[in-house]
Amino acid sequence: MKFDQPVPLADIATLINAQLLGNKDAQATGINEIHVVEEGDLVFVDHPKYYDKCIHSAASFIIINKETTFPEGKALLIVEEPFEAYLKIVEQYRPFNPSMELVSKSAVVGEGSVVMPNAYLGNHVVVGKNCTIFPNVTILDHCIIGDNVTIESGTVIGSDAFYYNKKTNRDVHYKKMSSCGRVVIKDFVSIGAGCTIDRGVSGDTVIGEGTKMDNQVHIGHDTVIGKNCLFAAQVGIAGAAVIEDEVILWGQVGISKTLTIGKGAVINAQSGVPSSLEGNKAYFGSPVREAREKMKEMTWVKRIPEIWEKVKNIK
Repeated sequence: MKFDQPVPLADIATLINAQLLGNKDAQATGINEIHVVEEGDLVFVDHPKYYDKCIHSAASFIIINKETTFPEGKALLIVEEPFEAYLKIVEQYRPFNPSMELVSKSAVVGEGSVVMPNAYLGNHVVVGKNCTIFPNVTILDHCIIGDNVTIESGTVIGSDAFYYNKKTNRDVHYKKMSSCGRVVIKDFVSIGAGCTIDRGVSGDTVIGEGTKMDNQVHIGHDTVIGKNCLFAAQVGIAGAAVIEDEVILWGQVGISKTLTIGKGAVINAQSGVPSSLEGNKAYFGSPVREAREKMKEMTWVKRIPEIWEKVKNIK
């Protein structure tokens, strides 16, 4: 998430009641998770395993729960609960501001675009030129829709990320990590009916130019989808996956989180993908394997009763 304008780091420290070390006169331009941080961003970390990664990332300012060394020019904001500090910053600079109108006054709709009855456009939504938004589509705050995009009925763009922090102080419970990111849909994308595309936790979920989706497809938070992909019905993609250009996912394919599917890969129906895959190959199965290997395996599995009968007769 980028702030509307740079915020003095001293103001952030006061807001979250942090001890400020380092570049105290700096200004923060946003707050993001480690995989999407840029110079000028805040990032938070509350586990020693990730201290070094965050401190030496592109982020300029680190919200952390322990004093430690850090590079010159950066700053630490030391608090007891960095996760709670993140929530407080999001609440302050990207608060929930309900719009009770079907099309918010701050939404922008481009020339030649059609927004049909009962479609909802939230605050600061931008819809490009020559788009068709069918009835009962929901596009939530800050999402960006490119030119020549079609979104069929019942689809939700920009729902909150399914992202929770596990707490175990007494009883196990889960605390929601506020979503302040966006969905960015590029030009010439077609999205079927009843699809759900979650916003990034702090960054963007991106659908690349020319990609086409069937009905009932789900795209998790922070996923980045390339150009000219094709997704059939009931495909589900977990958070922070990278789907490169020209990938085809047939019906009911499930993709796990934080992996990469290479350019031109084809994954056949009802396959489960637990790890990254090379491009320009066909895959099938759960867990997925190259399609030819999987078909050979299935042929041999079918022959097991026949082979067993032969073994018994030999005895």
